[in-house]
Amino acid sequence: MKVLQFTIPVAYDKSVITEQVELPYHYPYLHRHTEMQITWIQKGEGTLIVGNNMHDYAAGDIFLLGANLPHVFKSNPEYFNSDSGRSIKAFTLFFNPDGILAALFNLPELKSFRIFLQQHQQGFKIPADNFSPVSHAMNAVKGASGPEQLIQFFNLIKSLITIDTKLDPLSSYGDLPAITENEGIRIGNIYNFIMQNYSEAITLEDVAKAAYMTPESFCRYFKKHTGHTFISFLSEIRINEACKKLTAHKFESISTVAYKCGFKSITNFNRVFKCVIGTSPREYLENYHNNVNSLSKLAS
Repeated sequence: MKVLQFTIPVAYDKSVITEQVELPYHYPYLHRHTEMQITWIQKGEGTLIVGNNMHDYAAGDIFLLGANLPHVFKSNPEYFNSDSGRSIKAFTLFFNPDGILAALFNLPELKSFRIFLQQHQQGFKIPADNFSPVSHAMNAVKGASGPEQLIQFFNLIKSLITIDTKLDPLSSYGDLPAITENEGIRIGNIYNFIMQNYSEAITLEDVAKAAYMTPESFCRYFKKHTGHTFISFLSEIRINEACKKLTAHKFESISTVAYKCGFKSITNFNRVFKCVIGTSPREYLENYHNNVNSLSKLAS
């Protein structure tokens, strides 16, 4: 089955592939590939959908993604406006520990490296405290060539292994079915439709029609390929956007944010918010402010 491939530059003379991109928006379709990847977001913001979970991303974030892990970096809707003047910039390393690098990763001295990568196939986000050494190591790989680049690559993996913070997996879903090229594009278009219309009253019939499917077929298809029901995915998108708006302080009240994110009642918003986040919107804001204040005190 053909897998929808990311545009990975072919380099037959390299074990580690580097890619620097600067585009209007990130590659918009759900996809996966045999290579693991480490992506450093240098400019832009949006939502990383990986497996059956979603995470905000912004400049300064670095993510490791496991091999064959379905993912898409969805730029915020405004990036798709032709006159927005916005753009994204990212640096990515692609490597396959089970491919051309297998002989090295199987060396006794690199056993800990191999085990670490195997344990984190569901990916993780680099903690903020480790951004400096990891980004420095990524730049060293980017600036090197030949044997030196390979040496710098293993220094990068070493910098990941030395992270002493608990690394939460990006995805909690098991193996998702293989994604054909047409399926990847179709799911990407479904994501686009939902993320561009989440603030409206989207129905199952609306999104099924946009996917050229019956509601019944759409429900089965979407669950199979994303691990989500339509309602659970829409709820997470709306709550994810609500969190951004709450912490941006651009709206007068929590109820205003709720309505801006497509909720028709504050009661339903509070219920769904607690189900997705684990706290009420007000508690979420209080925790956010407490964390900001704590970081400010540490920095001063």
